[in-house]
Parts: sequence; C-alpha cells; structure tokens
Amino acid sequence: MKYTTIPNTDIKVSKICLGSMTWGRQNTEAEGHEQMNYALTQGVNFIDTAEMYSVPFQEKTYGATEKVIGTWLAKNKNRDQIVLASKITGPSPTFASVRDNLGFSKEAIDDALHKSLKRLQTDYLDLYQLHWPERNTNFFGKLGYVHNDDEQWNDNIAEILESLDTYVKQGKIRNIGLSNESPFGLMRFIEEARKGAPKVVTVQNPYNLLNRKDEIGLTEGLHREDVGLLPYSPLGFGQLTGKYLDGYPEDARVTLFPNYNRYHNDNAFEATRRYKKIADDHGLSLTQMALAFVTDRPFVTGNIIGATSMEQLKENIGSADITLSEEVLKAIDEVHTAIPNPAP
Repeated sequence: MKYTTIPNTDIKVSKICLGSMTWGRQNTEAEGHEQMNYALTQGVNFIDTAEMYSVPFQEKTYGATEKVIGTWLAKNKNRDQIVLASKITGPSPTFASVRDNLGFSKEAIDDALHKSLKRLQTDYLDLYQLHWPERNTNFFGKLGYVHNDDEQWNDNIAEILESLDTYVKQGKIRNIGLSNESPFGLMRFIEEARKGAPKVVTVQNPYNLLNRKDEIGLTEGLHREDVGLLPYSPLGFGQLTGKYLDGYPEDARVTLFPNYNRYHNDNAFEATRRYKKIADDHGLSLTQMALAFVTDRPFVTGNIIGATSMEQLKENIGSADITLSEEVLKAIDEVHTAIPNPAP
C-alpha cells in the first residue's frame, strides 16, 4: 500500500480510502465488517462515511453506515489504527428527515456531530467534512455555475468555522474538510484561515476519467494552499469498470437505482469504450487503469473506492500497486481532449 500525509497534519493515510456508503442497504453489517477486515489487512487505514449514509438515502437507513462502522470498531477495539472521516449533511428538501436543523448552524453542527460520534462509538473524528455547500453552486452533476439573483445566501463561513473550532479545541474533531465544493468555496474558507480560523485540509469531490472538471480551477488552489483532494466516484458509479457497455447487469447500482445515471450519456459511453481499449491494449482491466490514474494524481490525498462484493474490493485495493506508463497516460489525455468531462 502507498501512503501519504493529510496536508497540514501528521496523520498518515493510505492512498486508498475505503468508502462505505453501501453498508446498511446494499451491504449487510456482516459484509461491511468483512470489507473493513480485509482492507485493514491490505494496509488501508482510512475510512470515509457520512451521517446520511447508506445511499441511496431513505429515512429508515439514515445513519446505518456509521452504525456498521461503530459495531466494527467496538468489536475489534482498533480505533487507534483507523483514520476516520465523516460528514454533516447540507441543506436539501430531499434529506429533510435526517434532522430538523439541516445545514451548518451552530445548533446543527452540535446535533449532527454528537449523533455521528454515538453511532460510530468513538469520541473523536479525524476528519469532519461539510457534505455540500449551503449556497447555490454547481455540484452533483452540474458542470457550469448558474447564478440565482434571488438567492438568500448569507456568507456565514466565518461562523461555520468558529462553530467547528469549538469541537477542534475539545478534541472531538481533529481536522475539517469540505465536500462537493468549488474553487470559490475553497478560497473563502482559506481566506478565513488567514484571519485565524482553522484551516480546511481536504476537499472531497467527484473525480474520475469522465469528470476531470476540477483540474480546470480547483487543483491550482489545492496545490498553492496545500489542501488535499479526496476523490469520490473514481469509477463513475461503476461505468468505468466497463460493466454497462454490454447492457445493465441485474444487481448493478444503476440497474437498481436508475436515477444514478449521471455517467450514462452517449459521450460518457463513447469515452468509456475508448478508455477500455487503452486498458485492453496494455494488459490492464479498465477498473485498474481508471483507479490507478486517480490515485497517482499529485493533488490526490486518498482515492475513495467502494465495492458491494469482495471481488470488487480486492481489485479496487489492488489497483494501488499499479503505476501507469507515460504511453498509457498520453493515450488517456488524447481521449480526454477529444471528449472532455462528458459526465461532471
């Protein structure tokens, strides 16, 4: 396993981060435990979750994934071996049943954090992330920003950081991160850090061969401000395994949940076919190539992989041992130039 350090910390993390959003719905508690057991034997020490998981969200499984992790930590008594990250849900009518106080008010953070700690059976989080912004911006499949003149966003980033800092000082949060964030959002948080607020150390955004939009603006901010990227959906909801090129397997995520189809437009399929040919020509699986590409980007701290089967998990974790040749990287960039960001 390859390792790195979360920027601005002394926390050593595996370059492969174990994503958990299927545990509690597509995967049972026992399967979640099996995945964590295997990952730990392979050197993975980084686990990411969120209060609203499992996904797709439904009220009866709210918090289910954190509970699965909590029972595993309690059983194995190995909290000191794990770097644990979770997220507080942003405002959205879709998730109204999560809590009465959605968003990042002081009361919401207090409520969400303590409920997460209880479910996880721990007294601290190594990384606590804002799952998506409170303001209107382009995330969850939106490529371009469209301004809303009627938006009533009160720039409260200083207040959010002040509230989070309370729990940093108490030792309940070791570090703060963002998710589904834009270059503007990152720099607003950095601006407050320059005034003395705690600095965000990571941004968790979608990033994969079909969605490299963050290279356009965000990655410059990551490099210059020493903030790490935690890419999620590195396989584009399974599209970059190639399994949808010949139809829809019965138990596949997009088959089960058709609204998770943002990587299934015509250009995304064409790009996937071209990427698969590159992988085939160089003796790689498309999965291995897609994951290795993400893991080795210089701005990536941890590549968040997810799996519903042990077979998938083993291949995903094994991709950490692969380094792509310059020939492969050149071929990838040629496809990207021809079909850039077909599925943001």
